[in-house]
Amino acid sequence: MLILSRRAGQGFVLDGDIRIEVLACDGRTVRLGIEAPSSVRILRGELVDSVAEETRRAVEAAASFAAAGAAAGAVIQRLSPAGAPRAATPPATEA
Repeated sequence: MLILSRRAGQGFVLDGDIRIEVLACDGRTVRLGIEAPSSVRILRGELVDSVAEETRRAVEAAASFAAAGAAAGAVIQRLSPAGAPRAATPPATEA
């Protein structure tokens, strides 16, 4: 990690076309200005972390749901008498 000390009005350039400037420093807050091509995605760190956490939770929930469905299927199969006919689906009706 590169660590720089900058004052208000000072800045730096990344990759030749991304300019970052310190606009103001007020106690614990720093205001930054960023000039970048529209093709460059700029996201706040806490937003990236929040999306990653929600994605992790969704994947865990989907895996849990799939496991519960598989377990329920196994229980139903074990409770069904051997050779018992399965419930037939109703025939499709023509409109």
